[in-house]
Parts: sequence; structure tokens; C-alpha cells
Amino acid sequence: MLYETHYKEGKKVTFKKFDLKIAGLLFLPDNFDENKKYPAIVVTHPGGGVKEQCSSLYAWNLARNGYVALAFDASHQGESEGLPRYLEDPTSRVEDIRSAVDYLVTLSFVDENKIGAMGICAGGGYTMNAIQTEARIKAAAGISTWDVGDSAKNGFPGVNIPNFMQKLLNEVAEARTKEARGEAPLYWHYVPETKDDIYENTSVIQKEAHEYYRTDRCSYPTSVNKYLVSSNDKLAAWDAFAHIDTVAPRPLLFIVGSEADTLYFTKDAYSRAKEPKEIFTVHGATHIDLYDKPEFVNQVINKLVEFFNKELKND
Repeated sequence: MLYETHYKEGKKVTFKKFDLKIAGLLFLPDNFDENKKYPAIVVTHPGGGVKEQCSSLYAWNLARNGYVALAFDASHQGESEGLPRYLEDPTSRVEDIRSAVDYLVTLSFVDENKIGAMGICAGGGYTMNAIQTEARIKAAAGISTWDVGDSAKNGFPGVNIPNFMQKLLNEVAEARTKEARGEAPLYWHYVPETKDDIYENTSVIQKEAHEYYRTDRCSYPTSVNKYLVSSNDKLAAWDAFAHIDTVAPRPLLFIVGSEADTLYFTKDAYSRAKEPKEIFTVHGATHIDLYDKPEFVNQVINKLVEFFNKELKND
């Protein structure tokens, strides 16, 4: 990998989500003392990502600042259990976060009254949705937050296709009919698989994501770059920020690059949320820059630590 993600320093753990085993990496503070109580953070990866990528980078850094931090693979993905494989279901992804909180409260060294959550990209959208109904999450942060429901309805940033959602749902209908008749499941790529799959009208975010996920920059074996076409009806029915106004008085933090073509997701979430809320802009950074580039990630970490210290460590 071009940039270190620190996944090798996480302790491999598993926890239950209903009857499924979810694979996680638990990061512990320096000079960890199992007889003490620590605040804890659940870290949720982007769509198509796995725990060994940017979520481990952030979890490791949070641990260096005194937090127990848990990065995990979404159910149906990575090393976690779940059939069908490579399902991207927003409701399920939010339940993953709740199950991660379930796991943290079983740990004797976690202060159950000081649990926060953060996510990157789609993981940020799922996190902002989870806090709406998960009262044990006391504060939440989104990095390059993405609402997968919006993009399923309207397309990716910079993409202008008339009747996008109707065309998408027709393809889902065709895929589901084939599967119902016994044919093999159909998959799409999250990002362009090769440079040959990048065209003149490919969105900026897709070009950046290809470089992150499909090159030596941060490719990882369990991040296979495919999801079920039949996931798209679930995505299209989703609104990550539907009831975000109900989160108050628990605080929300949105961190976004000034050059991100996904900035409008953050602005949408922020406008719909109530105080206390904050946007922190990393100047000169794009959406993907906040995944791993040290000159930008260090700024994000400093802000996250400031935010969680204020909201979780104060007595």
C-alpha cells in the first residue's frame, strides 16, 4: 500500500449480528489497562471498502488519542458472514453499526455512556442514519459523507442521465427476474476496475476511487469491487438523513474537502440537522484525499479528537 493503514496493529475480533459473525479489528490505546474504562468509537468503512483500509487508519489514530476504536467489515462483505455475498443494503449496514455498539458494551473496559461513531463516505451516511435511532451513540462524525440513496435516485456527482432512477430500477427488475429463474446473480463494480473502464464522462469521484481501491495505493484482497445489482432497489428507497433533525441535542460533525465533488451531501445533511452541528472543511482536499493522504488526514484526526474529546471525555 502507498500509505500505511495500520490494520496489522488491530486485534482481530468477531461479534454477532443476529446469527452472523462480523469480523472486526479492535484498536486499543497506548499503555492500555483493562481495569480502566475508556470511551469508544465505532468506525464504518465506505461502500466497497473493508476494515483494513481507511477505517483502520482512523481507528488506529483514535486509539493513539485514548479511545477504544472498532473497525469492521460490513455483513455480506469482506471477512464478515452473510448471504448473499456482496449485498449493499443500507438498512443492514445500519444494523451492523448497532451490532458493533452491542459488542462494545460487553467489553469491561469500555464506558458504555461514552460511545461515539464515525464513518467515511457511505459509512458516514450510514453513521448519520444510525445515530437517529441508536441512543447509545452519543456523538457522530462523517468524513466525506455520502448519501447512497441520493446517488441511486439521481446518479453520481457530475452524472446527468435523464430518468436515472427509473432506468436503474428496470435493470434491478431484470436482474431479480433472472435470479428468481435460477440464473447466476448479477454484479456491478463500485468503481472502474481498470483504466480501460474510465471514459471521458466518468465522474471525478469514480476516477479517484479507482486509483484508491484498484491500484497499489490501497487495494486489499477482500475488497473485491463488486456488489449485487439487486442491491440498487434498497439503495433507491433510502434517505440517509431522513430524520437527522431528531438527533439533537447529541452533536454531529461533518468533515469534507473543499474540492470534493460530493460536498453537496454534507451540505444537505447539515441543513437538515439541528444544533449542535458543525462542518469542518479541509482546504484543497478532494473526497478521496481524506481517505489516506497524510497532509489531509492529519487535519481530520486533529478535528475528530477535538470533537470527541469534548463530547465523550468531558464529565
